[in-house]
Parts: sequence; C-alpha cells; structure tokens
Amino acid sequence: MSSAHSAVPTAGSVPSPSSTSSTVSSSASAASAASSGGAAPTIAELLEFVRRTARNEALIASLPLDPEGRTWIRLDGPGGSEAWLIGWPPGTGTGWHDHADSIGAFTTAAGALKEHSLAVRLPTDGWKTLELTDGVDRSRELATGHGRAFGQNHVHEVLNESEDVHAVSVHAYYPPLPRIRRFSRTGAVLRLEQTESPGDWQ
Repeated sequence: MSSAHSAVPTAGSVPSPSSTSSTVSSSASAASAASSGGAAPTIAELLEFVRRTARNEALIASLPLDPEGRTWIRLDGPGGSEAWLIGWPPGTGTGWHDHADSIGAFTTAAGALKEHSLAVRLPTDGWKTLELTDGVDRSRELATGHGRAFGQNHVHEVLNESEDVHAVSVHAYYPPLPRIRRFSRTGAVLRLEQTESPGDWQ
C-alpha cells in the first residue's frame, strides 16, 4: 500500500489507511439521506450532495490538516452512499485508479485539484497491461466550488499540484465502493498493479 504522500487513493477517491481518519454524520448528509426515502441516489443527487456539503464551512473547518499526508472524515452520504471529506497537502495525489461499478461525484471545497481521466472503458478482468489509443486523455482543473460526476468504471487520478496550499474536497460513491483497481502508467501503457477491497481502506 502506498504512503499518504505518494500514489494513494481517493477520490475522487478513498484515502489510504496511512492517513488520519474519523467518522461524522453531518447535518447536510443526514438531511439528504432522509429526503432520498431509501432510493438509490442518482449521479445528479450525488453531485448535489457533494456541492452542498462543500459549502458547509463548519464541517470543512473541522477537518484536521496534516502537512505530511492526506486526512479524511467519513460522512453519511445520500441513500446509503459512501462519502468522504478529504484534505490534500500540497503535492499529493491518488495515482491512477477506478471505482468498479460505483457511480460518483466530487467537489473541491478549498484550494484547487486537477483531474486526469481516461475516456475509455477498461476490461473488467483478465489483463495486466493495456496500450491506450490516442485521444483518450482528459484533464480538468477543479477550483474551489467546482466538481464533477462520473459513471461506472471511471478511471482517473486526482492531484493537488499546489506547492504551498492545502486542498479539501468532498466525494460520494454509490453503491459503496466494492473494490478499487490501481494502475501505473508509462506513456500509453497502463498496467494493473493491485486490486483493493473495502477492508484495505476502512
């Protein structure tokens, strides 16, 4: 498992076990779950949840920030979704990964994040290396208040490229992540490095 300073999960992604964590039930998430009536949340509802939660100044301020590694608080997401408030020290990132069959959304609550993603659906199983075709790379800057949603099997990496400013973000996934596949990349070649289950990060 990578350390909190190098290629570690989240989120858009899940924090690594070496980071500092805690669990809270925010009023925003509790209200959202109640209003969903138990129905599976849609991508739009996950995006609305992370946007609303990112505006909760008291919650954002409650996240302890560590200059050496990412920190997080687990939240109650809408409709039984998995949600996280994550702090990103300067220079940290997730490494390339996907989210299996979960849909998700995330929003930057403070600072800025950058997402690199692949506009391609990877095979589910049975491979170790793939050569990516031209034109599949996407990049976007996510300043404070900006976010995005994504469908199943979304492959990306998320980075705080700042040299001196912490970033904070809110993430939600449904269903709760059944696994995360982690990849390394050299040029156009993507290599499957490991598959993690919830026990690896909770």
